[in-house]
Amino acid sequence: MKKSFLLFVLAFLLINQLSYSQSQTFQELMDLGVTQSRLGNHAVAQTYFSQAIALKPDDAVAYYDRGITKANLRDNRGAINDFDRAIELNPKYAEAYSGRGQSKARQNDHRSALQDYNRSIDLNPADANTYFIRGLSKFKLENYRGALSDYNKTLDLTPDNVQGLTSRGVVKQKLEDYKGSLEDFTKAIEISPKRASAYSGRGFSKMKMGDFKGAIVDYGKALELTPEDPESLYQRGYCKCQLEDFQGALVDFDMALAQEPENVGAYYGRGFAKSRLGNLKGSIEDFTKAISIGNEDNTKIVYSGAITKPILDELRNNVQERLKMAEISTQRSEVFYNRGLAKARSGDNKAAIEDYNKAIALNPLYYEAYFTRGMVKSQLGDQRGAIQDCTNAITLNPRFSEAYYVRGIIRHALGDTEGCNDLSKAGELGYTPAYAVIRDYCN
Repeated sequence: MKKSFLLFVLAFLLINQLSYSQSQTFQELMDLGVTQSRLGNHAVAQTYFSQAIALKPDDAVAYYDRGITKANLRDNRGAINDFDRAIELNPKYAEAYSGRGQSKARQNDHRSALQDYNRSIDLNPADANTYFIRGLSKFKLENYRGALSDYNKTLDLTPDNVQGLTSRGVVKQKLEDYKGSLEDFTKAIEISPKRASAYSGRGFSKMKMGDFKGAIVDYGKALELTPEDPESLYQRGYCKCQLEDFQGALVDFDMALAQEPENVGAYYGRGFAKSRLGNLKGSIEDFTKAISIGNEDNTKIVYSGAITKPILDELRNNVQERLKMAEISTQRSEVFYNRGLAKARSGDNKAAIEDYNKAIALNPLYYEAYFTRGMVKSQLGDQRGAIQDCTNAITLNPRFSEAYYVRGIIRHALGDTEGCNDLSKAGELGYTPAYAVIRDYCN
């Protein structure tokens, strides 16, 4: 009851204040608008700025300020109209170009936004914020080096800019400068110790550098600050898998899926953990769920024949474009591959081969999938097919010692004297079990 009464009084006072504002001067209306905007009352602020514009329709600042309130209300089209008018009245209004660029960026028109940011920076080259938001648009356009340059400039002008540090850390990750990104996230944490994104970002860099224990600590800190973060749970689960803590990984993947039931990565990770714990049925179910969510079962091409040099060159030149065109990821092929492993371990070799076929169709350079498919073919009695798959794996990875070893054993069993040469090559590449076979069968 008290709350309803207080809201009524507040509304009454606000109405009276707006009525009173009609007799205010232009500057008084502008001041009221600025005050309400700072308090977060953007709709009220917009009313004041509109009244000010009615009194002085040729004031660029009034249009700019109203544009800002519209942008804060997510009325990007209306904001752009006001920024247009402000620029028309004052073609050198740097902030208006920057504001218009932000509204365009929110509409995903980043290329046009860049033009506005460029003009704003030409007019005011010391504005750190415009460099920062220009960097965001460049990042969205995958111009990572351009984004890095803008974040560098932002931090030159404002060295303790935490947003600049975390954003630069992310773009450095895209450029695979994990040491540099770790340094940026660490500095951001020193300045702002309760910023969860800095901990999760640093965790990702540590993970990429192989410091899985350190990554787990950082993801744990991020989750203390923001417990409902399925991405940090998924990444921590991945790190636990790398340390063979599969039970701990299951807990993280379960929590991630409780928060985000369609998290493909969490299903994939949980399937992987279950397979390592011997729960093959549950593993296959999770891999199947991961595959079904994206519905990206593209199996039009299966590279089951010999990979010649021209085919290899074509694959290496075009595989990334093929993957992008099909809107599929390398991880997607890994899901099929790992489901195939689980099916093979459970004795369903034919179904396993179907999954390896799909993995290869998604990523024709996946040499492990060729090799594993070859071993399964061998178990099914298709020794020639097994030899061809091992050969394909070796063509893609000439230092794949296990493929030489398996091909050598199959060749020798078929009476092919080249089998001993394969075994010798396997030993040369570091696969020492080959020497025991050579001793017993090749002398």
